[in-house]
Amino acid sequence: MQIYSEVGKIAITSLVSIVVLFGLCKLVGQRQIGQMSLFDYVTSITIGSIAAELATDLEAWWQPLTATVVYGIAALCIDWFTCKSIALRRFFNGRPVVLYQNGRLYPKNLLRARLDLNEFLSQCRVAGYFDLSQLESAVLETNGQISFLPTAQYRPATPSDLQLSPQPEGLWCALVLDGSPLADNLEAIGHNPAWLQEQLTARGYKSPKEVFLAMYGPQGQLKLYPRQCRPERDWFE
Repeated sequence: MQIYSEVGKIAITSLVSIVVLFGLCKLVGQRQIGQMSLFDYVTSITIGSIAAELATDLEAWWQPLTATVVYGIAALCIDWFTCKSIALRRFFNGRPVVLYQNGRLYPKNLLRARLDLNEFLSQCRVAGYFDLSQLESAVLETNGQISFLPTAQYRPATPSDLQLSPQPEGLWCALVLDGSPLADNLEAIGHNPAWLQEQLTARGYKSPKEVFLAMYGPQGQLKLYPRQCRPERDWFE
């Protein structure tokens, strides 16, 4: 019975730690690992370690819980101060570092960024640049990603280069997700479920359940993707 009691307590404290972590993440803000600053990364590791202790500490569970909340509040305060102060922003997040510009590599900046030439060239190839002469500059951003600016002759052509004036684009809106109509989205575009059913019937669908996804475009386009159990051919098998 004692074992079952301890298992139950661990389950409860684990759920509490999950709720606390989720609440802190919603409060501080959701960012992917690649978008984290150094301070965000350190704070996340620390909070995760404390939460693991909270899940298994049955005697003084309130101590790691308090530490988790304190770390979360500290991270929130530092994020707020870095938004207000350029000096603090540079201290906690650092500055962008120019690695390559106008045909010149900067060894000292590569060393500051803890990047060797092989890794830098690998990042260039991943971005589609196998020849450095195609690049105008490469900058290491504060989130660890490298931004590449191609030279004028290698950058993608834009409509202005071709003297074209395309129609402005807009956002597409989902009207059906996994067979379920989205009433709020229908109302937002000025239509109702009856209109949606008419559109589906005209395209040979008896009900929204036969549609896996329906998207409504800015020019009034309606694209339907039917529900299929599997592809016509599994190319990767």
